[in-house]
Amino acid sequence: MSTSIPVPLSQYHELPLDEMRRRSAEFSAEMANRRSVRMFSDRPVARDIIEACLRAAGTAPNGANKQPWHFVVVGDPDVKHRIRLAAEEEERAFYAGRAPQEWLTALAPLGTDAEKPFLDVAPYLIAIFAQSHGVAADGATIKHYYVQESVGIATGVLITAIHHAGLASLTHTPSPMNFLNQILNRPPNERPFLLLVVGYPAVGATVPAITKKPLEEIATFI
Repeated sequence: MSTSIPVPLSQYHELPLDEMRRRSAEFSAEMANRRSVRMFSDRPVARDIIEACLRAAGTAPNGANKQPWHFVVVGDPDVKHRIRLAAEEEERAFYAGRAPQEWLTALAPLGTDAEKPFLDVAPYLIAIFAQSHGVAADGATIKHYYVQESVGIATGVLITAIHHAGLASLTHTPSPMNFLNQILNRPPNERPFLLLVVGYPAVGATVPAITKKPLEEIATFI
């Protein structure tokens, strides 16, 4: 059995308490401005910005450091359009009867429907895949642990990094999403987790008037 040799935690540098307070408050204020956007500009986004955000996502904590994720960045207009057609087909089935009425009622204030033009318009779609297991060079199966949790954390880091970079995003989850494996030629050990739409918001973009729960409703200190 192989073992890793521990190395010093050289990356951590303790900050003065006032600096910690300032940073945490500034970051909280910055993230309070993050919104899911459905109206995108077709304005190009520099690829190196997306690459930096993906590197940030790749730092996420995960089960046994197996890093059970794969990100497919789609910028090709033809591929984006194929994704849109497949997604809208699933969404039409969803809104026409697959979704229970209580779900449709919950979605009503957001004004969503089966039409997803942003999948064509936004410069990038990032398809996030969760790997149920890894595959070694000799074809052997590599067990992965806490896949859903790990990929969820990495996705949250990616969304945060995209907002921090000055871009907008939208989490899109047509169900089922198996069409992404076919369109993007991904192996059967990868399951579509989420489709992230990324770009600049359109001029005059609007968002639903919603609020977030206050701290006392989402956290308990004991």
